[in-house]
Amino acid sequence: MTRSYEIRTFGCQMNVHDSERLAGMLEDAGYRPVDSGAAPDVVVFNTCAVRENADNKLYGTLGHLRPMKQANPDMQIAVGGCLAQKDRGDIIERAPWVDVVFGTHNLGSLPTLLDRARHNAAAEVEILESLETFPSTLPARRDSAYSGWVSISVGCNNTCTFCIVPSLRGKERDRRPGEILAEVQALVAEGVLEVTLLGQNVNSYGVEFGDRLAFGKLLRACGEVEGLERVRFTSPHPKDFTEDVIAAMAETPNVCHQLHMPLQSGSDRVLKEMRRSYRTGRYLDILDKVRAAMPDAAITTDIIVGFPGETEEDFQGTLDVVRQARFSSAFTFQYSKRPGTPAAEMAGQLPKEVVQERFERLIAVQEEVSWAENKKLVGSTVELLVAAGEGRKDSETRRMSGRGRDGRLVHFTATEGVRPGDVVHTTVTYAAPHYLVADGELLGHRRTRAGDNTEAGLRPKTSGVSLGLPAFGAPPPAAVPAAGGCSAS
Repeated sequence: MTRSYEIRTFGCQMNVHDSERLAGMLEDAGYRPVDSGAAPDVVVFNTCAVRENADNKLYGTLGHLRPMKQANPDMQIAVGGCLAQKDRGDIIERAPWVDVVFGTHNLGSLPTLLDRARHNAAAEVEILESLETFPSTLPARRDSAYSGWVSISVGCNNTCTFCIVPSLRGKERDRRPGEILAEVQALVAEGVLEVTLLGQNVNSYGVEFGDRLAFGKLLRACGEVEGLERVRFTSPHPKDFTEDVIAAMAETPNVCHQLHMPLQSGSDRVLKEMRRSYRTGRYLDILDKVRAAMPDAAITTDIIVGFPGETEEDFQGTLDVVRQARFSSAFTFQYSKRPGTPAAEMAGQLPKEVVQERFERLIAVQEEVSWAENKKLVGSTVELLVAAGEGRKDSETRRMSGRGRDGRLVHFTATEGVRPGDVVHTTVTYAAPHYLVADGELLGHRRTRAGDNTEAGLRPKTSGVSLGLPAFGAPPPAAVPAAGGCSAS
C-alpha cells in the first residue's frame, strides 16, 4: 500500500520552498499526500532556528506525536531544516521516537534515509557540512497553481551578529542564470502567473561568478519570459542594493513595484554593533531613489527591537526612521538570543519587559504609518491576483481576497465565477492598517489557466533544473525541462 506523508513547515519562504522540494521527492519515491483528517504514515518537520522559541515549538510538537508513534510503530517521523542542522544527533537524544534527522544541505537524502531507517529499525542521522548540489536540482510539488518560488541563491556571506543563518545554510551559492530562467519558464508553462525570486541576500546574486550587476540583468531577463505577469524578490540587503536594480524594476513591466528592504534598526550605533554595513542615511537614500523612479512603490521592512545595549535614544532613532521611511508594513521582532551568535555574548542584554514595551510602541507607530499610507489608495483602481486562504474572514464577510501588484492584501466582493488564480480589477473603498477593502462591482475579471487549475485541484510539479548555462537570455526550447505538473497530475 502507498505510504502517505504530511510536511509541517516552520520559518521563512526558503523553508516553504524547501518543503515543496521535499514533497516532490517523496511523491517521486512513491509516497502520496495524506488525506484530510487521516493519520499520515510519515510526518516531516522542516524547521527554523532563527527564533529562540523554535526549539520549544519543535520539541513540544514532537512530544504530542509520541503517543501516535507508540500506537503505530510503523509511523515515521523525520526532522530536517535549520534546527536539525544545528541540533544534529541531539534531536534523537531528546526525542528518541524520531526516525530520521537531515540537514539543510542534504534535502535529497530524505527518501533514502526513511527507507534505511525502516529497514534497519533504527534512527538515521545525516548532516552534511556543505552543499553538494543546488537544491533546485530536486523535483518540487508546488503549493500554488498561480504563484511560485524560484531560488536564485542559497547561503549568506554576511556576518550579522544576531543571525545564525550563515552557520546553518553556509556560504552563498549562486545558480546560473540559464537554470533560473528555465525553472521560471517551466512554471509559466504550467500556468503560473507570478514568481518570487528567493535568496538569503537576493541582490548579492552574482558574487560567486563575479558579476556585480547580475541581479538587475536577471530581473530584465524575467521580463522577456512570455506569459509571466508578475515578478517579485526577497530579501535584498541595503549594502548590495545598486541603482541598476532600481532601473530594472522601473523599466521591466512585469517586475512589481514592491520592495522588502530590511532595516533592523534606526540607530547607526546599533547597526554597527549588528555588523550591518550601512547606516540610516544610506538606507533612506535608497528609498528616496526607489520612490523617485517608482512613486507607487510599496516598501516593507524587518525591524529588531531590544538588541543588546539598545538605549531609549537608539530606539527613538528607529521610530524616527519608521516615520520618515513610510513603510507600507513592517515585520517586527523582539531580539532573540541565539547560542553561537556574537550577539548572544554581548553585554547589555535587555530585560524582557523593556523589550516588550518598546515592541508595542513600535507596532503602534508602524500601524499609524501603514493606515495613513493605505488611506491614500481609497478610490484607486487595483489589479488583483486572486488568492486562496489569504482572507481569514472571507466566508463570513462574503468576500474574496487577492494581492495587488504592490503586494498589498485586498478583500473584495465575491463574484460568481471568480477563482483563485484569476485576475480582477476593482476600486478600493476602505483602508485599514493591514489590508484594503473593495466593496463594489468588479471593473474587470480575466479567467486564467491558473484559475482553471486551482478549480480542478491541480498544482504544478516541476522537475529539477540543472543546465549550467553561464549567460542571460531565454534558454533554447530543448533545455526547458518537461514539466510533469498540472497536465500530468
